[in-house]
Amino acid sequence: MKRIAYPLLGFCLALLVAGCLARQAETTKTAQAERHDVLYTCDCGPKCNCNSMSIHPGNCACGKPMKWGHVLKVEGTEAILCQCAEGCACKLDANDPTKCACGKPVKRVNLAGTGIYFCNCGGSCFCNTVSDKPGTCKCGMPLKKAG
Repeated sequence: MKRIAYPLLGFCLALLVAGCLARQAETTKTAQAERHDVLYTCDCGPKCNCNSMSIHPGNCACGKPMKWGHVLKVEGTEAILCQCAEGCACKLDANDPTKCACGKPVKRVNLAGTGIYFCNCGGSCFCNTVSDKPGTCKCGMPLKKAG
C-alpha cells in the first residue's frame, strides 16, 4: 500500500505546485496588462532622434526593439521614465531627481507629436497614466494629447 501511496501523493503534490505556478504567472500577466504607466521607447542611443514610443512593445522607426519603461512623472509634455527591470514599479528617487529609487538613471522623453495620451494634472503630475486612446486619468482629469 505504501508503494502506491507515496508516488500518488508525490504526483498530487506536483500537480498542485504546477497549478499554483500557472495561476501566479497568469496573475502577473494580468497585472502587467492593467498597468497604465508602461511606455516603450526607442533605445538606439543619445544620437537617435526618431522619438518612437508606444504603450505596446514593438520596434522603433530605426528598426530596433523599443525598451520597456514606466512613467514616474510627467512635466508639461515630458515624461520621466524608469527603465530598470520589466515589471518594476519603483518611484522617483526623493534625493536625486535624475534617478529612479532603484538607482538607475531616468530617461526623459517628449510626448509631443507621438499620439500618446497622458495625464498632466498641473505643471507636474504623478498620476503616471499613458494611453493610445482618449480617456480619463486615475485622478479624474481627461487625458491630454500633446500636439
